Amino acid sequence: MKKRLVVLAAALSVMLGGCMFPSQERAGNEIAYEEQIESVQSAVDQYQENTGGLLPIKTVENDTPVYRKYQIDFSLLKPRFMAELPGNAFENGGVFQYALLNVEEDPTVYVFDLRVAETIRTIQIRVQANRGIPFKEQVGDNMYSIDYSKLGFDEDPTAVSPYTGNELPFVASGDGTIYLDYITDLYQLTQDRDLSSFQADQDLRPILIEESRIIPAYSVPYFLGEDGEIEYGREETGS
Repeated sequence: MKKRLVVLAAALSVMLGGCMFPSQERAGNEIAYEEQIESVQSAVDQYQENTGGLLPIKTVENDTPVYRKYQIDFSLLKPRFMAELPGNAFENGGVFQYALLNVEEDPTVYVFDLRVAETIRTIQIRVQANRGIPFKEQVGDNMYSIDYSKLGFDEDPTAVSPYTGNELPFVASGDGTIYLDYITDLYQLTQDRDLSSFQADQDLRPILIEESRIIPAYSVPYFLGEDGEIEYGREETGS
């Protein structure tokens, strides 16, 4: 999976670094417009109805994390079910990968931001050159902050949260896998919320997407600990 991620992110880097679009049009391809997502939803619904329940998804490895597992295959939708691809779709020069969640009960279209994958790729390249990841502090069970100065970064890489606008850090698990950390978002969004209905083994990430169609694809699950604190889980793969 890591090899596929590097190839995908490298292709994205070339596309974003080129002069394929005027600056204004390129900026428009970096926004998750609701109407574009809904147009894809309509096409997916029509495809499913016309194929007896099949979904227009790509073939990926079985161990692909569930938030990236059901990526939409636009070649199955165009031109019969939609005339044009969304401008913000990766396949059309944008920065978002379209994907489905709730595929068993109610297949729903979401997107995830491939710029996060590009930043992870950049960190991984420097980790390889460093011959290992320099852990800084343990921030949770099997989860660590990264000493980016030892990787040659002038500033710690971050990404802007689509849910809160927070600057989110990248962290690493004990095996060196890098993730974007949404724990501060979850604390903020649950500050005035009763979480008593959540089970101990229930992933909290759905809270992030209650008001958004952007999924936290490059993250680990988060759970409630016995003391009510939010804890890191292990990356889940799709079934």
